[in-house]
Amino acid sequence: TLDPPNVDGARETARRTIRDANRASDVITRLRALFSKKHTLAEQVHLNDATREVIALSLSELQRNRVILRSELANDLPLVTGDRVQLQQVILNLLRNASDAMNTVHDRPRELLIKTERDEGDRVLLSVKDAGIGFDPQTADRLFETFYTTKNDGMGVGLAVSRSIIESHQGRLWATLNDGPGATFSFSIPRGPDGATGADSNRDTRRPAVADTDAA
Repeated sequence: TLDPPNVDGARETARRTIRDANRASDVITRLRALFSKKHTLAEQVHLNDATREVIALSLSELQRNRVILRSELANDLPLVTGDRVQLQQVILNLLRNASDAMNTVHDRPRELLIKTERDEGDRVLLSVKDAGIGFDPQTADRLFETFYTTKNDGMGVGLAVSRSIIESHQGRLWATLNDGPGATFSFSIPRGPDGATGADSNRDTRRPAVADTDAA
């Protein structure tokens, strides 16, 4: 006799197919919205302030994942010219990727460092360092390819879009393996034309699972 059809299994497969299709549709919509913009909104951006806003939005998620976040934001950091929202999208994506990279880490603290500093020449550097699983050096060049991902539930567009945003700001986004566990993702973009710096207050505040210190 024939086995009865697995109705529950078929329903679950259908649900997953619909979910994945919806996710793909959302991704395509976001990509179209990004690349349909003929011009980015150029304004003077204080990267430290933009970073703090992203951290504030991410705290709950990071704490749920037991991530210990530390920030080292350089004083007198030059302003940059660019689209504030797009730059914050990149910072948010790097923070989330770093957090996700530590989801399976149980033998060491899930430490994440976000840092800003003056780069060589007239540039500003932001880096996000995690203590996660790192990546295969042989696939390093593919990390920024559209639809390439090492996550089971990832779509593989976050880093590709992030690189496109940074390159549209005449910048560069890259990844390196740490000497210890994990990886560091960094981007460097030109400072504003007048070299002005944003007013930056010295702070050393500590919150549960989070340390925020401004570096000289």
